[in-house]
Amino acid sequence: MKLYIEKAIYGGSGLARADRKAIFVPFTLPGETVEAQIVADKGGFATAELQSVIGPSPARVQPPCPYYGQCGGCHYQHADYATQIEMKISILRETLDRARIAEIPNINAITAEPLGYRNRIRLHVQDNPFCLCYKFHKSHVNLPIATCPIAAPILQRSIEMLNREGESLSLGTFVTDLELFAASDESTLLASLWTDLPEPAAKQFLNNMSPRMRQIIPEIQGIGIFSKETGRTTNRFLAHSGSDFLIYRSNDRHYRVGLGSFFQINRFLIDQLVDVVTAGEQGGLVWDLYAGVGLFSLPLTQHFAEITAVESSPSAVRDLNENLRGTRHRIVASSAAAFLRQAFQQRYPAPDLVVVDPPRAGLLRDVTTALGEIRPRKITYVSCDPSTLSRDLAALVESGYRLRNMHLLDLFPQTYHLESITHLSLD
Repeated sequence: MKLYIEKAIYGGSGLARADRKAIFVPFTLPGETVEAQIVADKGGFATAELQSVIGPSPARVQPPCPYYGQCGGCHYQHADYATQIEMKISILRETLDRARIAEIPNINAITAEPLGYRNRIRLHVQDNPFCLCYKFHKSHVNLPIATCPIAAPILQRSIEMLNREGESLSLGTFVTDLELFAASDESTLLASLWTDLPEPAAKQFLNNMSPRMRQIIPEIQGIGIFSKETGRTTNRFLAHSGSDFLIYRSNDRHYRVGLGSFFQINRFLIDQLVDVVTAGEQGGLVWDLYAGVGLFSLPLTQHFAEITAVESSPSAVRDLNENLRGTRHRIVASSAAAFLRQAFQQRYPAPDLVVVDPPRAGLLRDVTTALGEIRPRKITYVSCDPSTLSRDLAALVESGYRLRNMHLLDLFPQTYHLESITHLSLD
């Protein structure tokens, strides 16, 4: 059918309407007229597959990646970068409007180079024929790749070398997934492997393979191997060869990031992220919930008399202990919800500032309720999902907080993923 694309929606598609039904069409832009075919009718809405663009937007460009449209990783490569940012700001503001949040501040966009930005990639390993893969769009089928334009140059070179030499390493036989993480200056890499092998065999494979893999890619500082366990959100760490961490530099600070620990992936915007979250903040007590390896905790120690960093991941807690060594701090190995329950029950003094950087699920009701009861003077919310952000902000506004300012930090160019930073206060 012939459709007119009204606007971009969260998830990467454009929205059209036909017969009073919303139709979502990927790889389209606002203002375009397209031919599309319905592939799934859900009653109240339908999803369609783009057939052709009849009236293209002036913002439409040639995608820089040869796999774009097949690979499920990117969603906006057909749009010039300025339009990508406009779409994201529009989506964020509309999501906040739908949550009926009053007095939404102007959203300031912070951007950097939209290609070559990723410091971490995870690839699927195919055995026969051997190749490194992503997945086809909306599919579990492997898509063999030879390059990835959004990855840092050292990662792209590593893809090329492993595609060429990986079969000789028996990666396809014993490894299901492979992840590479690069330091800020691209001088060192960590490699993580996932396997179905039992632990003794996995350790033997790692010992036999790792010298050759580090010879092929000399930047690899350490290799870890994890069990591939269906149904688990985190997989069991089995063994490592070489170092089990690398040092990541940001704003002249050095962070230990271990195998299995989360760290922000945009190598061009990590410094700005830290600056927006921490600049100008000072006081007596600060809580950093979902602290990770201490990306925000470390700079906050310089401007607050005391910091409590809360983190539930064992590997991140190990890194956090090292990264905050020599500072005035307290580390709590706990979920944010459990820590806040204890803080409320035991009547901990309210902090001057709480920084939250939750996963995609957001804070959830337990955390927003506890924050409303404890009532820190300021809250800084780092979000990677506009829908859970708007839900949580609505709850915090109802508790008496107001939005002071908001930033869209484009950590994921070429994709629909949307990172934002919101500063809230009681006054």
